[in-house]
Amino acid sequence: MATADQVKAMVKSHAEGDDTRFYSVALQVAAGAARQGQNRFAQDMRDLVDTLRTQQGRNSAATRPVPVVQPRGELAQLLTVTYPQNLLADLALDESVRQRLERVLLEQRQSDRLRSHGFQPLRRLLLTGPPGTGKTMSAHVLAGELRLPLFMIRLDGLITKFMGETAAKLRLIFDALSETRGVYLFDEVDALAGDRGAGNDVGEIRRVLNSFLQFLEVDTSDSLLVATTNHPQLLDRAMFRRFDAVIDYPLPAGEVVRDVIRTRLANVPIDRLSWSKIDAAADGLSHGEITIAADLAAKAAILVDDGRVTTTSLCAALQERRQHLLG
Repeated sequence: MATADQVKAMVKSHAEGDDTRFYSVALQVAAGAARQGQNRFAQDMRDLVDTLRTQQGRNSAATRPVPVVQPRGELAQLLTVTYPQNLLADLALDESVRQRLERVLLEQRQSDRLRSHGFQPLRRLLLTGPPGTGKTMSAHVLAGELRLPLFMIRLDGLITKFMGETAAKLRLIFDALSETRGVYLFDEVDALAGDRGAGNDVGEIRRVLNSFLQFLEVDTSDSLLVATTNHPQLLDRAMFRRFDAVIDYPLPAGEVVRDVIRTRLANVPIDRLSWSKIDAAADGLSHGEITIAADLAAKAAILVDDGRVTTTSLCAALQERRQHLLG
């Protein structure tokens, strides 16, 4: 059930009209209930939050910013626009990563206060780490928490064989950062910002990287720019100096693994699980792979077994995902 601090936080956020904070605490309560085996209550809480978010979204649809791809036809080939509802409480993250994202959100929410003292809020983020560890989803969370549109840059539409065209398209995107505040996501940015010293590099790609670095250097918009990479060692070293924060996403371990599994199994009965065996079976797997394994075990329990997820079935699903990764 809700702790005293959570109840106070919900009352305070309601009084201040901070719906985002209210929903975040409500989902924390739901997650705590699920960990205590109160699955029905946890699901009811999640359903209620989802319903309220949907109603709020319909009520505020008229005030949402117009997606930049509508008035700017050429940008339609470069950007995909969504309006995420994800919150930080929805993500199972390493505590150090969570704290750094909370700091970004705090500085963004208090940006006027920081600027009044001559400081700029954190707004250019480079997220690094193995695939499936929550980097892309973090961009959705930042947009959801700040109630901003998420613009995903389509690198397939951006990079052409003609350097001049690519640079012109980059300029369009950075112009959009200034014109429409949002979260702009360069996913797998190493395709655009590889090491200029690489032996197999070509002059055109180096000039594209130089243009990208220059645009980053002069960007003074209020938008958040988020770049992700699974291979930070491939990035040109100058890239790291252009970002306000570099956040490394480790593979999940310990309580993070358990949070992922508990969340995915919240709607199905489970036996008393041996977490030591599950931790060992999940070692080295990403959040995404653990999520898939938990889903496999849940569906097997519903369709094949006696309706309950067991330590054995969950470990078998985790081992299946490990074998899948090994090919």
